[in-house]
Amino acid sequence: MEIISPLPGVFYRKPGPDKEPYVNEGDAIVAGQTIGLVEIMKQFSEVRAEAAGVLVSFKIDDFGIVNPGDVIAIVE
Repeated sequence: MEIISPLPGVFYRKPGPDKEPYVNEGDAIVAGQTIGLVEIMKQFSEVRAEAAGVLVSFKIDDFGIVNPGDVIAIVE
């Protein structure tokens, strides 16, 4: 399953600069779990998994630019 960006902006894997990432590659996740944030004009929107599984890989780097429809991560 692909986790898709709902918005354009900057993707963040952590809730703050001194915080741990929401999830790491190889972690088990549950449906509805936050995996990161997309920031546009100082507004932060959570990116959530739609289904449970294992986060196989991120396709966007931390602080990477995303557009609507871009694949952020792969979950199996």
